[in-house]
Amino acid sequence: MRLQSLSDQDLVSLYAKGNESCLEELLRRHKRKIFSYIVSRVLDREVANDIFQETFYRVIKTIKGENYREDGKFISWVMRISHNLIIDYFRECKKIPRNSGNEEWNIFDSLNLCDENVQDRIVKSQIEKDLRKMIELLPEDQKEIVRMRLYEELSFKEIADLTKVSINTSLGRFRYAILNLRKMMKEKNILLEA
Repeated sequence: MRLQSLSDQDLVSLYAKGNESCLEELLRRHKRKIFSYIVSRVLDREVANDIFQETFYRVIKTIKGENYREDGKFISWVMRISHNLIIDYFRECKKIPRNSGNEEWNIFDSLNLCDENVQDRIVKSQIEKDLRKMIELLPEDQKEIVRMRLYEELSFKEIADLTKVSINTSLGRFRYAILNLRKMMKEKNILLEA
């Protein structure tokens, strides 16, 4: 049986019955998305690692304790666990995440730069700087959805679940954010191409 061809639901079911390699497959599929989401919120890789591990500890505990209710939304459920742990972390530390609109927030921290020559990196850096400035001018709800969609690679369904709004609201906010960014680019005569 090829685990890669199984759905998340099938993997969870088999893992609950004792097939440990199913958890490895679930981790392989979703680690990048979950970890990127966590690190984008806490802005500290060590803290993000701790929260990621606690997330999967809770996933394992819930599945092994036969408390997981199958509804076809495994990744959304895991993202909700990590989201709640992030909130707990900030409550415990009495910290406010730096991505709440303050100037230290760097939306590009999670981007991986490819092997580029120096000129490409300089151009890309300038594009990112221009785009970052424009994103900061967006309303908070639009700023958040741009980050979640483009840089954390979350689906609109996952965004809707995390922000507790409908999918249509998520889509609408993203659309308005893109329209606002295009308008700003046109007004400032900025071309975002490397």
